[in-house]
Amino acid sequence: MGLIQGFRRLSKGESNVDIVGRWKTWGLVSLIVFVISIGGLFIRDLNLGLAFEGGSAFSAPVAADKDPTVTDVTAAMRDAGLASPLVQIARSSDGQEVIRVTAETVGVLEAVVDRLAELSGAARDDISVQEVGPTWGSQISSKALRALIVFLILVVIYISLRFEPKMAICAIAALLHDLVITVGIYAIVGFEISPATVIAYLTILGYSLYDSVVVFDKVRENQVLVTGTSRMTYTEMVNKSVNQTLMRSINTSLSSLLPVGALLFVGVYLFGAETLKDLALALFIGIAVGSYSSIFVGPPMLALLKEREPRYRQLRARVTRGGMTPAAAGAGVGSLAVDDDAGDAQQPAGASRPAANPGRQTTVAARGRKKSRKKRRR
Repeated sequence: MGLIQGFRRLSKGESNVDIVGRWKTWGLVSLIVFVISIGGLFIRDLNLGLAFEGGSAFSAPVAADKDPTVTDVTAAMRDAGLASPLVQIARSSDGQEVIRVTAETVGVLEAVVDRLAELSGAARDDISVQEVGPTWGSQISSKALRALIVFLILVVIYISLRFEPKMAICAIAALLHDLVITVGIYAIVGFEISPATVIAYLTILGYSLYDSVVVFDKVRENQVLVTGTSRMTYTEMVNKSVNQTLMRSINTSLSSLLPVGALLFVGVYLFGAETLKDLALALFIGIAVGSYSSIFVGPPMLALLKEREPRYRQLRARVTRGGMTPAAAGAGVGSLAVDDDAGDAQQPAGASRPAANPGRQTTVAARGRKKSRKKRRR
């Protein structure tokens, strides 16, 4: 029953999970993953695909009476003149096995085609050959990098115009967090970077930015209620805003991850489409990381930066001095309390209000009794 009620509160934006208050935990997790990703980029270079580095790619269907192994095909390709060939034996959409060979060598084609025809049992005309020169590959790499830089510049301009400076800094930091971790995971695992992967990178940055904008819009909407008479600190207001948008963030992430996961499963395991794998894998990782940063990275960072401002430091000191607890402060964003120097609490409805000056009240009562005795004597 408690679980159902908790889900209902979450779906209505009425949950009170202390997300921002546990910023040290989320910061430690992000720092560990971030350092590992940076280390992966320095220790293991990115596995750039054929379109970026140049080279040759061969694909040969395998006949029913042939059963080649990766070891045999690799040895044969080296004998044919390919340096460091990468061999894969996959299954196509119609169930037929296919030998795929990629290498940095350019120009050694005839001997390789002959050996592939011998190992696979396919005719020479059925073997597809793709050759990319190093100059064209470098051009593609520079264009991809240029597209990423232009995208980041446009994002910085848009965020700077839409939000105040500190919100913009936090949104951009969350965006860079997603980019570095996604690229680092690719470097550590050794996934191949293809043009489809670059397209996916640009797409996931858009997803990450969208989630951050949703959360920060709610923070900006609630920020006007954090005034000198407020009963909550800026951190508690940010936490309330995150809880109000938490269900929306979860729904957005799930509605994106489920079709991408289906695309990854169907494209790779059922149809053996390598291009779909490159696109779907980068999307899946990036959307998951972007959903995490929009909740656990950007808002806590914003709260830490804003709490350094003098007015919010004074607000925290006043709330703490007044004995307000986070639970009481989180009762509602719009809850306000009367701010007086004595720090008196508000009186509940129907309660008698204490006298402002008990000594003066006693003096007035004594004068009234004296007047009553004089009247009786007369």
